[in-house]
Amino acid sequence: MPNKKTAAKRAPAKRKLAEMFGLGEVLADTSRKEWKLGDPVGQGGFGRLYLVQKWTKSHKLKYLGVPRYWGSGLHERNGNSYRFLIMDRFGRDLQKMYEENAKKFSHKTVLQLGLRILDILEYVHEHEYVHGDIKAANLLLSYKNSNQVYLVDYGLAYRYCPEGVHKVYKEDPKRCHDGTIEYTSIDAHKGVAPSRRGDLEILGYCMIHWLSGHLPWEDNLKDPNFVRDSKIRCRDNISILMDKCFPGKNKPDELAKYMEKVKLLSYEEKPVYQHFREILLQGLKGIGQKDDGVLDFGLAENGDFPRNPVQKKRRKAAASESIEVEMGDTGSPKKKKAAISNAVAARTQKMTSPKPKKSTATRKRVQK
Repeated sequence: MPNKKTAAKRAPAKRKLAEMFGLGEVLADTSRKEWKLGDPVGQGGFGRLYLVQKWTKSHKLKYLGVPRYWGSGLHERNGNSYRFLIMDRFGRDLQKMYEENAKKFSHKTVLQLGLRILDILEYVHEHEYVHGDIKAANLLLSYKNSNQVYLVDYGLAYRYCPEGVHKVYKEDPKRCHDGTIEYTSIDAHKGVAPSRRGDLEILGYCMIHWLSGHLPWEDNLKDPNFVRDSKIRCRDNISILMDKCFPGKNKPDELAKYMEKVKLLSYEEKPVYQHFREILLQGLKGIGQKDDGVLDFGLAENGDFPRNPVQKKRRKAAASESIEVEMGDTGSPKKKKAAISNAVAARTQKMTSPKPKKSTATRKRVQK
C-alpha cells in the first residue's frame, strides 16, 4: 500500500517538453504550404485558437493578445508523427524581465497587464475554453511592439463549456494541483476541472506577485496541500493575503477588491469582465495614471509598496553572492568585504539611476 502522507504531498508530474528539430528542417501544413524551421525561440504546449480580427473590431480593442494562427499539420520523423502549429514570432517573456527587474513590476504596469489579460481571457472564455496556466513565463511581448503582450502556451487549455453545456463541479483526487503551483486556482488544487473563475483567480495571484514580489506560500511549493490550504485561508480573509504581501500601511485596494469579486463568483458563473476592468481602471486613477497602453518595464521603485522584509534580505544576500562570483578573489578578507560592499553600492546606484532614452532611430533598428 502506498504511504498516504507521502502521496498527498507529492507535487504534480512535470510535462515533457517537445522534441527539438534541426535548423532548416521543412514542415508541410494541412494546406501543403511549406515552412522552414529557424532557430528555436521557446517551447511549450498549445491548444485550439480562433481568428481574432472580428472580435477585436467589435470590442473596440487596439489589439488582442492571442497568437495569430498561420498553419498546422503533422510532421513525420524517424517513424514518429509530430503535430506542429505555425504562429507569429514573439519577443521576450515577462518572467525574464521580472527577474531582471529585482522581481517586481511598477504599479501602473501591473494594472495595465491585468487589463490586457482580461481582454484575452474574455475572448478565450467566450469560445468555450479556459487557459489554466496564466503566468509571466507564458506572457510574451510582441516582437515589434513592446507595449503589446500575448498569452501563449495553451497546453493546459480546457474546454469548460462544450456546445454551451458547462462542466459540473466535481473534485477528482487524480487531478489535484494541476497547473503552476504558485498561481493555480483553489479549484485546481482540489482536482476540479478549470473554469472561468479559476482563470481570474490565477490572474489575481499573478498581479499581487508582480507588484509585491511575494506570495505567502512561495517557500513551501513542494507541499501542494500547504499551498492549497494557504490559498483557502487567504480567500476566506483576503485582508490576510494583503497584509502578508503588502506589510506597509498603504495597500493596493483595487487588488483586494478584485480578489473579493473573484471570491463571489460561482463555479459556472459567467464573469462580468467589464466590472473587473473598472476595478483596475480605478486603481490606475488612484495613482494618477490612465490606461494609455504603455508597458514600462524599467526598474520598479514603488515607494508606496515596500518589499517584504524577508524578501529584501534574500535579494541582498543573492546580490552579494553573485558579485563575489563575478569579481573572483580580491585578496584578504577585509579587502574582499570592502570590495563587495563597493560593488553592491555601485550596482544599487546603477539600478536606481534613470536609463537614458533611446532615440527613435535606435528603436526602429532594434525592432527590425
